[in-house]
Amino acid sequence: MITKNFKKLKEEASKISTQRKLTKYASCGGVGCALLTSKGNIYTGVCIESCCGLGFCAEHSAVAEMLKNGESEIKEILSVKETRGNTVIPPCGRCREFILQIDLNNKKTLVHLSENKTKQLSKLLPDHWMRS
Repeated sequence: MITKNFKKLKEEASKISTQRKLTKYASCGGVGCALLTSKGNIYTGVCIESCCGLGFCAEHSAVAEMLKNGESEIKEILSVKETRGNTVIPPCGRCREFILQIDLNNKKTLVHLSENKTKQLSKLLPDHWMRS
């Protein structure tokens, strides 16, 4: 299911998904994320990859930007991977859990899993431990 916001979210995520080396131990931008809030604002973020698992996902970066601006409810979220030609990729389980924990209304968030597949977050976290 493609939503009316798909093209804009993919465009915004793709703009920032340019991987660049930071040091010989870290890089950023291989994955870009764009999310649309319930208030209609778009926030973006990039991943940071580093040795020893110290980095974080693009989804976390976009959520932090959203929270910094006083919002927490996500209507839609989409991520792309540069090395796959900015193909839409699903968020990892850690990101799915994080999105739900910051606002329980996010169980209704539409998560773009691929170019033509979207699911509500609640469907990606069945039998959730919080029973949201």
